[in-house]
Amino acid sequence: MADFWRSCGYSLLERGADGRLIVTDDYLRAYFTRPELAPVEESCGDERALHAALLQNPRLNVEERQIAAIRDGEARENYRVMLRFRAQLLAAPSLEAFYSGLFRHDVAVPPLFIDQTVQVILRGILEGDGDGLKARAAELFFRGQRANLDHGAIRLADDETVEMHATSGALGNLGKLILEAQTPLRSVELDVLDAQTHAEYWRRDERFDTVLQLNSSHSGCAALCRVLEAWIAHFHQTPVTISPVREIADEDWVWHVGLDAEATAILNDIYNGGEVDTARMKRIIGLYRMDFRNASDMRAELAGQPVFLGLAITPDHRLRMKPQNLLLNLPLARRA
Repeated sequence: MADFWRSCGYSLLERGADGRLIVTDDYLRAYFTRPELAPVEESCGDERALHAALLQNPRLNVEERQIAAIRDGEARENYRVMLRFRAQLLAAPSLEAFYSGLFRHDVAVPPLFIDQTVQVILRGILEGDGDGLKARAAELFFRGQRANLDHGAIRLADDETVEMHATSGALGNLGKLILEAQTPLRSVELDVLDAQTHAEYWRRDERFDTVLQLNSSHSGCAALCRVLEAWIAHFHQTPVTISPVREIADEDWVWHVGLDAEATAILNDIYNGGEVDTARMKRIIGLYRMDFRNASDMRAELAGQPVFLGLAITPDHRLRMKPQNLLLNLPLARRA
């Protein structure tokens, strides 16, 4: 297995003694080289001076007067957003602590930065794992998906990739990346990965152009379960076992967590005795049973009971996972 998701910045981070990821100057510097902050031909001298100073010292204390001196209003706002993000990163002891803390306070971080944080954390979790299916399943945590439900098959493709193929002449960021890599567009195929072809993922890891099949009997479903287990173990130091189920028996249903907004709403309505029509029920594309291996890790009144997880798509067949739900909504005896 080669290195993968190189652009996420994992190689720029350090690991603490507890295995958590530590922000470095190089990791911060990578953000200051983003197109939103990099000077352009029209940039004024004050903007260029601030950018150069931050590349020299990414932790430099920047005063408001330095930002106000920048002539371009959009550039001023970009710097304010980035410096607020930097402050939150540096206030946390690890990248994981920064991420989990976001959802216990007001979130003032751009969604793109949150997705990038999830990706780099997952990159660390999957370090040394040679299963391409797990890496593809992990994409659900930080990239929107488009579902295709055909003859009983549940297949997920990257939403941006689907849009790129569907919109003539509008390649988007992914298309530009492919062109820059001199990869002919005709070779960009949406192939379904399975246990036999999973190694193909490593050749295409940042093209986001493979398909994950989520039927309960398919290896793609098993891969997602393993990534969910690893995510929970990493954040909570709690071993769990997750497996797909066809339905939730009433006598077992004491706690559930939606893995996205749609699933949360549907499961809440069913649990509370509300009416859920057939069309809405069909939007649930995954149900999973989670068992804590150590009953003492759960709240005492729920110890030994299963927790059910749900995954659902929107009416237009889109899926947007909320992995933070597994940080906030599990019935844990203690928080890591």
